[in-house]
Amino acid sequence: MEPVVRHQVSLLGGFRLVVDGRDVEAPAATQRIVSVLALRGRSRRGRLAGMLWPDASEARALASLRTAIWRANQLAHGLIGTAHDTVVLGPDVDVDVTRLVQGAHAVMAARGPLPEGDDPARYASGDLLPGWDDEWLAGDRERLRQLTLHVLEARAVQLARSGRFGLALEAALGALRSDPLRESAHRTVIRIHLAEGNQAEALHAYAECAGVLRRQLGVAPSPETSRLVATLAGAVRSARGASVTMGA
Repeated sequence: MEPVVRHQVSLLGGFRLVVDGRDVEAPAATQRIVSVLALRGRSRRGRLAGMLWPDASEARALASLRTAIWRANQLAHGLIGTAHDTVVLGPDVDVDVTRLVQGAHAVMAARGPLPEGDDPARYASGDLLPGWDDEWLAGDRERLRQLTLHVLEARAVQLARSGRFGLALEAALGALRSDPLRESAHRTVIRIHLAEGNQAEALHAYAECAGVLRRQLGVAPSPETSRLVATLAGAVRSARGASVTMGA
């Protein structure tokens, strides 16, 4: 039997704590300890205290941690649990990042068709704790960014295979908005246009890829990308040449 969700923690787009259906204002220390546990899972007291209060002595950091845990549970009973030397979020806490990660893994592991209502936009639903400059967040942000890019590309491929080209493009272009230099996302866009029979769009997407790589990195598209439109580009050049000859 699954635990009843009483508390909701949102980290995408900013910190938000909902307790029994109502928003609760949480102090900065509470926000940070909840965020670490939501992203990293069960943690040892000493490691958690050192991460959140790196400039304090060990004794002072542990005291600050105890106070933060007490205040958190005053705001939301059972929000944070402790056992021996470890700290963990309570079992009835729902975290948006956890749901996003679980959904992304399901998409990338899928072998069959996915539900019609699965919206690619939900995998790019907001930055992780924007405005926070905590050093410990850097790794989590990059992990989530890479996961988002991979799942958007995977979802784009799955949607294109099922003939839902509009949603497929939405997913692939979402990956490009997050990282305009991601060549695999450019290839996905080109492949979707080709699968839909839009040759001119495919060539335009290739030109966009080549342009951004040249301007930003000073490199040309990889052979894998160029091969996607090589035959098509040759046919267009031949057609143009024939048109000029006939006009002459």
